Amino acid sequence: MRLHEKIAVVTGAAGGIGSATARCFAREGAGVILVDIDAEGARRTLNQIEHDGGTGIVVTADLSEEAQVTALFAEVQRRQGALDILVNIAGGDVEPAASVEEIDVERMSRNLDMNLKSCILCCREAVKIMKPRRYGRIVNMSSLVWRGSPAQFTYAASKGGILSFTRSIAMALGSFNITANALAPALVEVDAFVRALGPERWKAMAEATAARYPLGRIATPDDVAKAALFLASDDASFITGQILEISGGARL
Repeated sequence: MRLHEKIAVVTGAAGGIGSATARCFAREGAGVILVDIDAEGARRTLNQIEHDGGTGIVVTADLSEEAQVTALFAEVQRRQGALDILVNIAGGDVEPAASVEEIDVERMSRNLDMNLKSCILCCREAVKIMKPRRYGRIVNMSSLVWRGSPAQFTYAASKGGILSFTRSIAMALGSFNITANALAPALVEVDAFVRALGPERWKAMAEATAARYPLGRIATPDDVAKAALFLASDDASFITGQILEISGGARL
C-alpha cells in the first residue's frame, strides 16, 4: 500500500473528485479525514470507505471561514496527533459564463474565497502540524484554466493564484521535507456538472469536448484521484512546485 498508516485530509470529500480521491487514498492504506460543508455527502463517502475496509472520519467545515479552518486542523491534531497529506479539492465556480463587463463583486469574492482563500488557509494550518515532523505532502487543486479562460474570469484567476501559491510554499517548505504540487484537470465527468446542465446539454458538451482531446474522452474522477495519489505518495518525493495537467492532451 502506497499510503500505509499515513494520515490524509481530503477537502471537498462529498464531491465527485473529492470522494474518488478519499476512497483511493483509503484503499492505499491512509486514514482519511473527509472534510466538506456537505456533511451528508461526506458521510456517504465514508460509508463507501468503511464498506471497502478502510477508515476515516468526517469533519464538517466551511473552508472559506478562517475560524472553521483553524478548528478543523486543531481537531486533526487532537484526534490524530499527526498529518502527513493534505489534498485541497474543495471549490467551485459561481460565475461560469459572465462577460468581462458583467463581473459581479459578490460572485467574484465567492470564487476567490472558495478556491484560493480556502486553499491558502488549509495549507497554513496543515503546515503547522507537518513542519515539526519534517514531513508532508500537499496537493492543491488548480484547473486547466489556470492558463486563462475567455469565459471563467474570476475562477481562472483563483486557479492561477493556486499555482503561484503552491510554487511559493514549495520553495519555502522543501527544507522541511514537505512537497507541494498542483493538479490541473480539464473537463471531468462529475454529477454536479450533469445536474447543473441537465443530461442532454451535458452529453452534448462532453462529446464535443472529448472530440477536441487527443485521447478522445473527458476525464473521470478516478483519473484525477490517481494523479493525486502519485503526488501524495513517496513515489513523488523529489517532485515539488509543479502543476500536473490531467487533460487528455487538451493543451498540446
